[in-house]
Amino acid sequence: MSEDLLRYDRMVEAAKRSVVRQALREVLGLGGQLPGEHHFYITFRTDAPDVDIPDYLRAKYPSEMTIVLQYQFYDLTVDADTFGVTLSFGGVLRRLVVPYVAIVTFADPSVNFVLQFQPDDMAAILPDEDEEGGLDIMVVEEEEAGPAKADDDTPRPTGTVVALDAFRKK
Repeated sequence: MSEDLLRYDRMVEAAKRSVVRQALREVLGLGGQLPGEHHFYITFRTDAPDVDIPDYLRAKYPSEMTIVLQYQFYDLTVDADTFGVTLSFGGVLRRLVVPYVAIVTFADPSVNFVLQFQPDDMAAILPDEDEEGGLDIMVVEEEEAGPAKADDDTPRPTGTVVALDAFRKK
C-alpha cells in the first residue's frame, strides 16, 4: 500500500468543518433563526485551545460539552475559525466561543444528518476563504496541533457518547 502524501483524511476533515460553518452562516442569513424543524446538536471539546466558555461550565464539562441550537439562542456570530453564541444556563445568559477544530460532532436530527470528526490530532485544518469567496486548504503542522505520540502513556480524557436515535424520525 502506498503512502498518502496528499493527506486526503485532512482534506475531508476540512471539508466537513466548512459544512458546519456554512450551516451556521445560513442561519445568520435567515435572521438568526433555524428554518422549519431544523435544530443543531454541537458537541465540542471544552479543553481545546481557544474555546471560550465560563469557568463553571468548563469545570462541569471538563472534556466535552453538547449544546443545542433550536429556539433560544442569541447573538450567533460566524467567523472564519470560530463561532460564538449566547445561551441560557440556569436562566443566566452566557457567551460561548468555539473554534471549528474543537467540534467533535455536528448533528441536525430533524433531517437525520450527522458529522463525526477525527480526534484533535487530525483536526488542525480548516479551509481558509480567499477574497473571491472560494476555499483554500490550510494545513497546520502536527507539532502545532499538539501531536499524539504513540509512546505517550498519558491517559486521555474520554467523552460521553450521546445517542441521537431517540431524536430521529422513524
